[in-house]
Amino acid sequence: MAAAEAADTQLMLGVGLIGEDEGALPRSPAPQFGLRLGPGWPLLPRSPAPPAVRSDHLSTVEKDTNGEVLWVWCYPSTTATLRNLLLRKCCLTDENKLLHPFVFGQYRRTWFYITTVEVPDSSVLIKVTHFSIVLTAKDFNPEKYAAFTRILCRMYLKHGSPVKMMESYIAVLTKGICQSEENGSFLSKDFDARKAYLAGSIKDIVSQFGMETVILHTALMLKKRIVVYHPKIEAVQEFTRTLPALVWHRQDWTILHSYVHLSAEELEALRMCPGYIAGFVDLEVSNRSDLYDVFVNLADREITIAPLAKEAMTMGKLHKEIGQLIVQSAEDPEKSDGQVIQRWWPILSGQEEWAGLALRAETLPFLPCGSLLPIHPSIDAQDISLKTREIFTHLEPFSEVSSDGEKLVLNFEALKQRRFPPATENFLYHLAAAEQMLKI
Repeated sequence: MAAAEAADTQLMLGVGLIGEDEGALPRSPAPQFGLRLGPGWPLLPRSPAPPAVRSDHLSTVEKDTNGEVLWVWCYPSTTATLRNLLLRKCCLTDENKLLHPFVFGQYRRTWFYITTVEVPDSSVLIKVTHFSIVLTAKDFNPEKYAAFTRILCRMYLKHGSPVKMMESYIAVLTKGICQSEENGSFLSKDFDARKAYLAGSIKDIVSQFGMETVILHTALMLKKRIVVYHPKIEAVQEFTRTLPALVWHRQDWTILHSYVHLSAEELEALRMCPGYIAGFVDLEVSNRSDLYDVFVNLADREITIAPLAKEAMTMGKLHKEIGQLIVQSAEDPEKSDGQVIQRWWPILSGQEEWAGLALRAETLPFLPCGSLLPIHPSIDAQDISLKTREIFTHLEPFSEVSSDGEKLVLNFEALKQRRFPPATENFLYHLAAAEQMLKI
């Protein structure tokens, strides 16, 4: 019996009380993420990625009239480790009894989406007071999965059985569509990933932090560790999901961990990421300086740079000008958030030339492969896009092919001879380090 309990198990179509100790499935190999500099160049690793966990599963968690929380159903399977993490994210286990209708986050390259509802008296779920629909997937798209899990919730309220939910879930996985019994059809193609990237509000961030927004921008450019605290998870998630847009040229939301607890396994996974945005609702994280380079206290509207990060984060004239342009663009009442981002990081379509300068990814390894940096016709010479171009074109003349021909590296001596102001030189050096362009 003891040997059986220690063996790896799958939780499939099962019922389980929280707190059961079950073995976890072997983790899948970490996905290979890389960047190709151009035709004929090898695929270069961007940064180490934490081991992936199994993606794409659907579960139901119930809270009954006795106050017990049960993991009642799962399809097709998950691991005990992931199940315990998701129960921690599910508000049904919170002692404060606050109901969070929808939360999302990431753990080891798997996104989780949880919708929780209160069961009305008219439902067939007689002995259930609340339940959560838990869905994991490979992609970041909160709007898509919030809509889908709401449909699944209505099905569960009506039928009290997971059968209809499983049929709809499989239909979406295989065909990208399922029928809603009340509101027509759900179509995956209606939820473009690019819209999810633009769903946050840069304007709101600037309205809260003004010129200090440039600290967040600099930290993201240098792939630093940003921790965000607020006692309300909704505020944390809305703020953190927007931050990757400040470095739109990367379009990398894998750095986002919008809902993290101070648990050993979550912090272990976080530490495996070279740079991240992590959201917490526990104020104790403010005392964990080992977890961040930049700490954002949303409740008090304060940004703090950790002592060990201050040298790399030294601000100068360039940062001041960038900050002023960010604020100026964000405060323009005629611009949407999307326009603020696109005018600041104007590389959406990848087709037009940027003021006659065709700056391709073969030249700069941190740009999408084969892309050009377009400029919107309405942008004049003073717009934020010029500062964005300036950052990258500062590095371009000092880049050279490494001796082994594998990648572009920074010629630091050539950079020093250019005699930039110390803060600018320091920033460009650390930017090259973040992009793995330093000679080893």
